[in-house]
Amino acid sequence: MLDSRYLKTLVLSCVTTVFLCGCAFVKMPLVPSAQPLREEVVDGEGKKKVLLLDISGIISDKKRTSGWGLRERVSMVAEVKEALKKAEADDAVFGVVLRINSPGGTVTASDILHHEVVRYKKKTGVRVVACLMDVGTSGGYYVATAADEIIAHPTSVTGSIGVMAMKFNVQGLLSRIGIEEETIKSADMKDLWSPFRPSTSEEREILQSIIDTMHERFVDVVADGRKSLTRERVEELADGRVYTADQAIAVGLIDGVGYLNQAVEGLKASAGIEKASVIIYYRPGTYKGSVYSGVPSPAPQVLNLIAINGEGLATSAGVQFMYLWAP
Repeated sequence: MLDSRYLKTLVLSCVTTVFLCGCAFVKMPLVPSAQPLREEVVDGEGKKKVLLLDISGIISDKKRTSGWGLRERVSMVAEVKEALKKAEADDAVFGVVLRINSPGGTVTASDILHHEVVRYKKKTGVRVVACLMDVGTSGGYYVATAADEIIAHPTSVTGSIGVMAMKFNVQGLLSRIGIEEETIKSADMKDLWSPFRPSTSEEREILQSIIDTMHERFVDVVADGRKSLTRERVEELADGRVYTADQAIAVGLIDGVGYLNQAVEGLKASAGIEKASVIIYYRPGTYKGSVYSGVPSPAPQVLNLIAINGEGLATSAGVQFMYLWAP
């Protein structure tokens, strides 16, 4: 047993040392950093693997938070890139199912995801199947066209091929509450499409030309991915409308109507494999009990039309071009 006087002297000595050497602080981050992806088997068995990859919600390259904002998550774009890189290093992965449940998102984020899936296919030769859940529209469908095959649940909605940019003209509202906006600018177009005043005809022409260019890219991507459709036919279908699963297969936008397990079985059959493990990549701290775990409904996704990034009601978020179905 240590003498109490000796123990007190030891504690006092340690405290004195800390103060003489400087204050010591224990840093505990309020927002835990994201952990590396881990693999988990959610169905089946066998050494060969089918990767189930989620593309759910608004497609964006912005970081996400969960748990009342106390847990930070990497962006959807970064997470998909990370997952594909992990799968690329695993020779046992012979197929990927993109489980898409998204109304779309920003033009650039949708395009990056499409690019990453195409790059993965070319580098590995792995077959990719897109399975549309509740909604696989606009940017969600844009990403799906990177797959070798697209199937949709019987109750899925897809299509909405097109692009848009939105703003609210808040000039009248601000004037009612006595707020006036003043802008000093270097040129007439510096505050192009400002929400604080009506748009001019010249501004609308400029924005329309940009939207038309992005729409042409969307049509090109669909025509390239859907070999059974001519570009002219895609242009006819790309008027922004949505299609049910049955309508989509009738016009050639998808290859079949079925369920998630059928997408997995189709991959196994095409590779001549009887047994395979269906895997997901997940962050520690999340639960994945089955192939249907973690499929949030994307509608309406708490869609903030004033600031699409959901970072607050900032009307100065800027123009965002969207491959998005937002009825």
